Amino acid sequence: MENRVAIIGIIVEEYNAAMEVNTLLHEFGEYVIGRMGIPYRERKISMICVMLDAPNDIISALSGKLGMIRGVSSKTLYSKT
Repeated sequence: MENRVAIIGIIVEEYNAAMEVNTLLHEFGEYVIGRMGIPYRERKISMICVMLDAPNDIISALSGKLGMIRGVSSKTLYSKT
């Protein structure tokens, strides 16, 4: 299966969910090109951007698992190439 490049934008609204998010990102670490996380203390949230190079089913699996974590919102954007 051909790899695709994608970005997953994640907003963590519940502090306790951050560990679960980090665990998932570690599990999929071989596909991660890079990541950037910014804590927004005034709003008590964290925003994370994860860049991936992976087969579509792997990207979908990670995105789906992130979406099932309480207090976490995520959206995925795929490259056209």
